[in-house]
Order: sequence, then C-alpha cells, then structure tokens
Amino acid sequence: MAYPFPRLKTDGFWHLIPNPGYEIQINIDFSSMTKLREVCAGARMDDELFQLMCSPETREQLRAIIIKTYFAPEIQSKVAGQGMVNYAAFQYSIELLKVAETKASFEMDKEESEQKKKVRDQGFRKAIITLYSHRCALCGIRMLTPEGHTIVDAAHVKPWKDSFDDRPTNGMALCKLCHWSFDKGLMSVSKKYEVLVSKRVMKEQNYPGHVLTLTDRPIFTPEQESFWPAQDNLHWHRRNTFRR
Repeated sequence: MAYPFPRLKTDGFWHLIPNPGYEIQINIDFSSMTKLREVCAGARMDDELFQLMCSPETREQLRAIIIKTYFAPEIQSKVAGQGMVNYAAFQYSIELLKVAETKASFEMDKEESEQKKKVRDQGFRKAIITLYSHRCALCGIRMLTPEGHTIVDAAHVKPWKDSFDDRPTNGMALCKLCHWSFDKGLMSVSKKYEVLVSKRVMKEQNYPGHVLTLTDRPIFTPEQESFWPAQDNLHWHRRNTFRR
C-alpha cells in the first residue's frame, strides 16, 4: 500500500492530504508505511469518480477495466476471482458480527467448494480479529507491523470439522504460540473465563517460559458479552482437547 498510494497523485483524480506541518513533504517519494502515515492524513478522490464508485455496476466496470489494462492475460481471471473472494469474505464477516450467541444456528454447508472455503476462512478471521482488536485472548499480546500484519490468528474453539460453526462465540483471537498450545491441549479456558495451563507443559524437555505465568489470569474478551466464547464450546475443548 505504501507504493501506489502516493504515486496515484500524478493521475489527476487522487489528491493527497498532508498532516499539519507536512505540506512541503507531501510530494516526496514514500518508502515505508511509517513515513506515509507520518506525512499523509489520507487522500481524496474527485467527486465525480467518488459518485461512480458508489454504484455497484460502475465499480464492477472499473474493476474489469483495471484488471484488463494492468494485469497479464494469463492471471486476469485469478485476480478477478480473488477480488470476488475478498468481497464475499468481507460480507460474510459483517454477517458474523451481527450474530448473537442466543441464535440457534449459523452454520455453513458441510459440503463446500474451494472458493466458499476461502470466503468462510477469510470472513471468520476478519470478524474474530476485529472483535478482539488484534489482541490474543489468552496472553494479551497485540502486535502489528506498519503494513497492518497482525500476530494473532482466528481460532475455532470447537474445530470446524466437528462443529461446522463459524459464530463468533465459537472463536477466539490467539497469537501463534497460544493458538498452537490451545490446539494441542496445553492451554484452555475455565468456566470463569480464566486461562488454564496444562501440567504437561512441564514434562520432558519443555521450557514453557511466560506461559506458566498466564495460569488463572482472566482472558481478554470482546467488549460485547454476547460475543464471548460460549461455555458449551469451551466445555467441549476442556473435555476433548485439554490435557489435564
């Protein structure tokens, strides 16, 4: 994003807006997202183009023209397909964020195409990471790169293959270490929403480090309680996955 964002300024329809005090630097070449955010408050497109972008039909026409103009013929279909997946995943994440725990079911078909799987995975991830604000539910770590890459994954409490359930109450944002530990049964969540750490982490040649300090600490949850991990899903994990 750091590269095309400022270079569009020469096309006449895209206007960079400087932060106060950075008016002189607005025309420099940006080599990083950090510098871009320091200098630019954002960008504004021409009103006429904005009105065109508000129309779904016109957006699709512009998308088709851009793909045909700037991408090699052999990958045009892949680029268009990925764009459709991205849009569908965004819509799916919005639907997930509307789902309350009290609803009876929000399940996808057990038989799904590869494209539907991509949409589901991407949409579930976006919804869960949004709810937890990029913060690990178990250890609390929150780290993002200047480009927006996050350390957390979207984890199912009860695996998809067993639940076919993408409701937010069957998910948690977990960092790489906590995700692996949770899936392997070395960590779980109690009835009081406290971190459980298996005694197995002290076995053999393990050096669990900070993981042991998380024992009995309250987990980090979404602000809205209806999106907290459901206790029936956590009970399933404690009974079927967690190593006592």
